Amino acid sequence: MTDKNVIGAEEYMEQLIEEDELLLQIKQTIREKGMPEVSVVPGYGRLLTMLIQLSGAKRVLEIGALGGYSGVCMARGLGEEGRIVSLELQPAYAQLAHENLRLAGYGDQVEYRVGEAMKSLEQLKEEGQRFDFFFIDADKLNYLNYLDYAIELANPGAVIAGDNLLLRGRTLNLDRNGPAIQAVREFNRRIVSDPRLTGTLLPAYDGLALARVKG
Repeated sequence: MTDKNVIGAEEYMEQLIEEDELLLQIKQTIREKGMPEVSVVPGYGRLLTMLIQLSGAKRVLEIGALGGYSGVCMARGLGEEGRIVSLELQPAYAQLAHENLRLAGYGDQVEYRVGEAMKSLEQLKEEGQRFDFFFIDADKLNYLNYLDYAIELANPGAVIAGDNLLLRGRTLNLDRNGPAIQAVREFNRRIVSDPRLTGTLLPAYDGLALARVKG
């Protein structure tokens, strides 16, 4: 028998963490454009802001822009001198994300590179660019590749965050072994076992990976 006065942990937290009007407006623009409504959850959005503030990150690399929700959350943690490079496959997504970053007052602090992320990452490597913070929230098949590039492009002590570790439960279903699921399982394993990282996994919502690149 279920006690109607007992709510789930995530529901409880959602009642405490309210989104401000700007973030709600960004979600509305995503909805109006018919884009996937898969922005980072509000609690993790706040966590991204806090992590950038606590780490003192000045250069951020975002892999997967969608409509700019996570971009705004990260920009809020940067100082005026901070910069974000955001990789996005879909031109329409990058355009909306940039519009929302401009609306939030951070339009001059973000650069969008449109196209396949792997090509953009190789270009960033060739340019000798380095970053203090990484947020991975894109196609799951390439999560391991994105992790490798993040480690390679990282300044010592850089923080890596990766979203959607549970794939809405598919990661936990041992009968499911598709390529994307296997890639995310290996990504999760490496976050906590790669000798170049100090990492952990947060199981709330759809899962979040956090790691620090050893100096």
